[in-house]
Amino acid sequence: MTSPSVIYSIEMGRLVFLFASSLLLMVAATTVSAAIVEHSFNVQNLTVNRLCNRHVITAANGRLPGPSIRAREGDTLIIHVFNKSPYNLTIHWHGIHQMLSAWADGPDMITQCPIRPGNKYTYKFKIIKQEGTFWWHSHTSTLRATLYGAIIIRPRAGSSYPFPKPYREVPILLGEWWNGNVVDMANQALAHGTGPNISDAYTINGWPGDLYPCSQNQMYKLKVKQGKTYLLRITNAAVDNNLFYKIANHKMIVVAVDARYTNPYVTDVLVVASGQTIDVLLTADQPIGSYYMAARAYASAAGLEFDSTTTRGVIVYEGAPSWTSRTPLIPVLPAFNDTPTAHKFSTSLTALVGGPHWEPVPLKVDHKMFVTIGMALDVCPSNTTCQGPPVGAKLSASMNNVSFVPPSSLSLLQAFFFNVRGVYTTDFPVKPPVQFDYTNPSINGDRPLLFAPKGTRITKLKFNSTVEMVMQNTAIIGAENHPMHLHGFDFHLLAQGFGNFNPATDTLKYNLFNPQIRHTIGVPVGGWAVIRFVANNPGVWFMHCHFDGHLPIGLATAFVVENGPTPETTLPPPPVDLPQC
Repeated sequence: MTSPSVIYSIEMGRLVFLFASSLLLMVAATTVSAAIVEHSFNVQNLTVNRLCNRHVITAANGRLPGPSIRAREGDTLIIHVFNKSPYNLTIHWHGIHQMLSAWADGPDMITQCPIRPGNKYTYKFKIIKQEGTFWWHSHTSTLRATLYGAIIIRPRAGSSYPFPKPYREVPILLGEWWNGNVVDMANQALAHGTGPNISDAYTINGWPGDLYPCSQNQMYKLKVKQGKTYLLRITNAAVDNNLFYKIANHKMIVVAVDARYTNPYVTDVLVVASGQTIDVLLTADQPIGSYYMAARAYASAAGLEFDSTTTRGVIVYEGAPSWTSRTPLIPVLPAFNDTPTAHKFSTSLTALVGGPHWEPVPLKVDHKMFVTIGMALDVCPSNTTCQGPPVGAKLSASMNNVSFVPPSSLSLLQAFFFNVRGVYTTDFPVKPPVQFDYTNPSINGDRPLLFAPKGTRITKLKFNSTVEMVMQNTAIIGAENHPMHLHGFDFHLLAQGFGNFNPATDTLKYNLFNPQIRHTIGVPVGGWAVIRFVANNPGVWFMHCHFDGHLPIGLATAFVVENGPTPETTLPPPPVDLPQC
């Protein structure tokens, strides 16, 4: 059990923090200059041994996961990416706002053309009013299965966390592994109109763990000292799955989600949607010994095949006998489809009001949207054999019955900046073109409703306008918890629930005082979520499902945010080495 004194000290530490934080920040701002943090990523083929076979993967600097980036709030990051791989690629800095640096955001054909094999691009951006756990990953095809790593942004020198300083900080990256070439598999699925291939394993910091064949010695191990408290910075880097995570006989205290501080929340299980990060305090308060940590899928879609395996790592107390000579204690994970546990966790988190970088909910809304999200169908091209459900059609996806198609000759950001016409239209619908019983499975009998037209239709926003979006999950082809990620901004998560959103009653459930602030939300299976954000960052910003199997078939859209009235609120020109299509 977590020591009551730890929880008490967090609460007391928060009060002390709120009293002293403004003075500390003023002192830090005047005495400490921000640093330039520079890295080079050499992206190329790497041969690794996993699950009894040798595999060639795409990796950065010969590592899986790739190199971690560590900096402080206010620092400038410069990352030189050398593409020595056989694939086009981009890198996205997941969760970083890229304030006035949209050219560095990274999504393929949204803010840049890809870096072609043999070429390079330098990403340069400043960390502005952000701290916590972020991550970077490829934003091209399914390369992020092996091309990803942690970004740790600590408070400015002289500032502190709003909780007692941990003994040590530990990145935990949960990943996914395929016995095969992930790019070839993704291309084959797109060509045949099927869903993504099911993965062969999950991983913890690149290692599958001892439940998989030939993996007894390929397990992540964390050594701890009894009585010490550790800050685990957990990221779900899995490509196509939300995950449960648990540690045997240990409680965890959630203190941040998506690099936004929360009120302390004690739990023995985490639900981490694809793309999300969660920071927890773990106190080594159990008898000296070894304890498994484990992760496996939260699979919300009824009847859909998924990877049902489990990855394990092990926590070994200092002074414990070898974990191989004595079986570590094993955590009992929730059932794969345990939506009540997932929903309880997701709805129990609240923002730390008054904490670092906290922002109140904007009360005046300028742009309201009601957006359906879910699967769809596409017509099978002539002279093509399609194997999607049903046979003879291609699996697709849409938002408000628009299946997003990225441009092919120029990025959206370039088209916006240089005022190039014909690349996109700004007529993305603010509500579904047809209203229906969104979460009723019987809608699948209405065949015309299942097909979503393709298009590059996006939304244009005035600078500093406030957007409220209701995201309504649908039962088309099958309901599923969709992890929706917004680039360029964080949003307040006002409410979430099941069934069809009812404005007469569900608006009464809005939390306008301390809602969690996030950049990625798992919209409940057969349900809805309401978010609100301020469009104060000029550029083009992608919004999409973070399942890579759903992104290329259209579960996405984008926002064009106009420039503000001053040079300080105007997007600068692109860097000279911006890749060209």
